Amino acid sequence: MKLSDFDYNLPKELIAQEPLKERSKCRLMVLDRAKHTIEHRTFEDIVGYIKPADLLVLNNTKVIPARLFGKRKTGGKVEIFLIEKNNPTC
Repeated sequence: MKLSDFDYNLPKELIAQEPLKERSKCRLMVLDRAKHTIEHRTFEDIVGYIKPADLLVLNNTKVIPARLFGKRKTGGKVEIFLIEKNNPTC
């Protein structure tokens, strides 16, 4: 598996700038590996996809908008995503 396998085009107009007032109405992409299909639903539909033995992990972390891009001497690409300030006075 290569990192480039995860590259995709995401138009800026599709990137949420703030959460929806009704959070359950946020978008949910459903990938069916067996059928090779993708559906676009809303998060409130997620209960129809979770089975009794499944585990749902929620991430409520907040990030600061700080992404750094670099290039190694070998030509490899580097991306650093900062999630908190180490020194709030800076």
